[in-house]
Amino acid sequence: MSFTSARDLSQGFYADVMRPLLDGTPCAVGLLGWGSDVLGYDTARSMDHGWGPRLQVFVDAGEVEHVKELVERNLPDEYRGHPVRFGWDTQQPVHHITVSTLSDWLVDLLGFDATKDLSTANWLITPQQKLLGVVAGPVYADDGRLQPVRDALAWYPDDVWLWMLACQWSRIAQEEPFVQRTYEVGDEIGSRVIAARLVRDVMRLALLMERAYAPYSKWVGTAFARLEHADGLDDVLARATKAEEQEDREQALVTAYELVARRHNKLGITNALDPAPRPFHERPAMVLGAERFVEACLARVQDEHLRALPLVGSIDQISDSTDLLSNPAAYRRLLKIYEK
Repeated sequence: MSFTSARDLSQGFYADVMRPLLDGTPCAVGLLGWGSDVLGYDTARSMDHGWGPRLQVFVDAGEVEHVKELVERNLPDEYRGHPVRFGWDTQQPVHHITVSTLSDWLVDLLGFDATKDLSTANWLITPQQKLLGVVAGPVYADDGRLQPVRDALAWYPDDVWLWMLACQWSRIAQEEPFVQRTYEVGDEIGSRVIAARLVRDVMRLALLMERAYAPYSKWVGTAFARLEHADGLDDVLARATKAEEQEDREQALVTAYELVARRHNKLGITNALDPAPRPFHERPAMVLGAERFVEACLARVQDEHLRALPLVGSIDQISDSTDLLSNPAAYRRLLKIYEK
């Protein structure tokens, strides 16, 4: 069977099946939440696993049960040759037309109602992939209830963004000299692992600078590749991951640091800083001195509470555990990190 994106399939399913069922009921409908298809990253490979028509339907509280009953009674078994009820792994085949109020769905997806409470703590505790689940997918109908939330969640408030930039620069500052130092003591694999960590941190920094949420690990490289890299940052980072010699590894990394430093300066969010690499004190490692960018970002943060927080970063900067980042009940237990 030839590939059709789930976005196109779900759009057709809405037009041909759901819109007649809804019959003028005030609602918003889209392909949102989890999945590569929400991001527009699905391919023919995606069709072998948990793939098919899928929609979120947001209605008023008094309409939820009525619309659920309509869906249960009237869905076809197939649409354009694809099963409407499908499963994967231990998930039994079911339809994936979610009917709820917008507020209830947001609480289920994010862990809080983003129509009411966009506190700094909620911004920082919510994984970027979860935010993408609200803002990245296509919307096929909207009576006005969904777009204001998507607009509100489109990107971080400036102070939160600046603080997260400081935290991301801090991650680089903490490990810049370690690529050389681990190699110096004979730890080649340690040098390579730290280099790879720093490559990932630079990629995530570039996404932050472009005001682009980072998806979960499978798609971070894809999201990074879709940024504009006229300066060649993507090629430089690729060289860092491939380098056989420590000197080449370090040279590629410091070149990458200089490029993202120049991108930082172009943003105009702080005073311009010297992007040139420099020695790490009297040791033979070359670094950017990324702590300078940490301090510059923090100096522009107006929120005194944010400035007083330890530079642990947002939940994505603290952890890459799938079990944590995919579970609101788990990650929201860490809210005290950010609360006053």
